[in-house]
Amino acid sequence: MEGLKKMASEETYNDMISEKVITKKELKKIMFRSYLLQSSFNYERMQAGGWTYSLIPGLKKIHRDKEDLALSLENHLQFMNTNPQLVTFMHGVIIAMEESKESPKSIQAIKTALMGPLGGIGDALFYLTVLPIAAAIGSQLSLEGNILGPIVFLLLFNIPYMAAKIGLINLGYKMGVKAISVLSESTKKLSRSATIVGISVVGALIPKSVQLTTTFVFRLKDTKLDLQTQLFDTIMPNLLPLVFTLFCFIMLKKGRTPIALIIFTVIFGLLGSLIGII
Repeated sequence: MEGLKKMASEETYNDMISEKVITKKELKKIMFRSYLLQSSFNYERMQAGGWTYSLIPGLKKIHRDKEDLALSLENHLQFMNTNPQLVTFMHGVIIAMEESKESPKSIQAIKTALMGPLGGIGDALFYLTVLPIAAAIGSQLSLEGNILGPIVFLLLFNIPYMAAKIGLINLGYKMGVKAISVLSESTKKLSRSATIVGISVVGALIPKSVQLTTTFVFRLKDTKLDLQTQLFDTIMPNLLPLVFTLFCFIMLKKGRTPIALIIFTVIFGLLGSLIGII
């Protein structure tokens, strides 16, 4: 009998009366707590601890029955892993479901369904678009000796980050489970578009960020050929910076670490300068 009662309790909550109790105050608390999403990250349940902690203000307001609250918290402590920048969208959707007293099983299913799409969109948008653009602009300012370089980098990355957190929790709460169909249709398009924009911007910054020219002059009797001005620049301006950047990209794809490439670049620059070819 106890086993049957336990199974029944896991399907539904004891108190099934649905009320609109969540206000902007609770959503704001959840949003601020979401910054701690990865504070208890582990390789068993990933972000489950931070995810559950961030939901507590809303869950306490919704579930006045202690057993219901305990069941909800236990349910949310299951495996959780998604993009930390867009996670508040999922917070909004899940809180709306909890407020409607959807079954813990259904809530877990929706949470699992949202993890992948949000992870794909968020990683492409922030780590392959916003982060490279912010880093490129900040590093270029720093190379020019401008003290604002690091500050600009932090602002360019964190302002969109904070704006996304604030806006998405409200959007997710309003959309509820309807968000599933919207995300499933647009995930691939959004991810691809964001990646293309990020790569294009980084590519455009290569000529300014990568300074590489050769001073080598090829001599044959009375003939002189300046490799930089008479060969490389005629083929394509900034050809050497592009080739070196592509070389580093290929090395990264093959598993070389950024530290190894930095050391290689320093050694290559020193040797090239001593020999007199760059």
